[in-house]
Amino acid sequence: MKERKMEHELGLDFLRVVEAAGIASAETMGKGDRKYSDHVAVEAMREVMDTVPMRGEIVIGEGERDEAPMLYIGEKVGLGHKPDVEDGDGFPEVDIAVDPLEGTNLCATGSPNAIAVMACSEKGGLLRAPDLYMQKLIVGPSSKGAVDLDAPVKDNLRNIARRLNRDIEDLVVIVLERPRHQKLISEIREAGARIKLISDGDLSAGISAAVAGSGVHAVMGTGGAPEGVLTAAAMKCLNGQILARFVLKEQLEDVEDRNRIADDAVERMKEMGISDPRRTYDTDDLAPGKKIIFAATGVTDGTILRGVRFFGTGIRTSSIIMATERTKRVRFIDTVHIEGGPDTVVRF
Repeated sequence: MKERKMEHELGLDFLRVVEAAGIASAETMGKGDRKYSDHVAVEAMREVMDTVPMRGEIVIGEGERDEAPMLYIGEKVGLGHKPDVEDGDGFPEVDIAVDPLEGTNLCATGSPNAIAVMACSEKGGLLRAPDLYMQKLIVGPSSKGAVDLDAPVKDNLRNIARRLNRDIEDLVVIVLERPRHQKLISEIREAGARIKLISDGDLSAGISAAVAGSGVHAVMGTGGAPEGVLTAAAMKCLNGQILARFVLKEQLEDVEDRNRIADDAVERMKEMGISDPRRTYDTDDLAPGKKIIFAATGVTDGTILRGVRFFGTGIRTSSIIMATERTKRVRFIDTVHIEGGPDTVVRF
């Protein structure tokens, strides 16, 4: 692979991928059909992804089992895998993690913080995580190294506050509103911090925690493992930190949560190269790649990104692209997609 090829030659292509998924899902926003919203996002993402000059493999996808009717783990994507392309024509080989629509319920109800997301790295640069639950603790650059997944909640909050030169009472922690988090919520409130409960979208929340000025200082609780890997890719670019550990079926108290975990989950983990299911992962364990690109487009208005806006002669999208190669770059991109004729007026 040529030096810096991934960032310079794939960054804008990945922007096209997440924009396409974001626009497709935004067209279904508020219609109450989360499965359909997810479906159109997947199809739009796949269609554009297959035009990207790469030899890609999905390592975090919508379908954990091969041949699922979606962007499944193991699926080959990109121009380099086309039958008429010989030897990939020198295209870079990359591992790809996707969430075509993070926050399907958010999109279906028109709620904030639905986003279309993808990340990529050189081969082996992203953990192959099965679709399980994962305990997570996410903080921004200022609090990096000051938290411990096994420490009491109050201790972690005290350390975060000290790093930010604040009182605990000034902190805002995002937690998914789930029955399994009742104890965690009580402990955060007893420590004195404020809580922002969200119905879905802990990946978007994690990005917010690593961006100064977002009003979010940490994310705590249990969410999806695939989203944990995508969050780690974002943290590598933003210099934040995620600490995480898989949550096994027998550790879940809520019956509904347990029913979401397959009986052969541990065996599936071993097949994907995870030998210690109780290991604690840091950012570099989840996303060890040296060349990572992260891209996301807002679907509905959120803390960091605005949602897709439609007007008579075009569409406006708000996206973020981040990369780790050489000098770290974080780009916020506002794009107007002109669909009208030569006299189209571009709206500010």
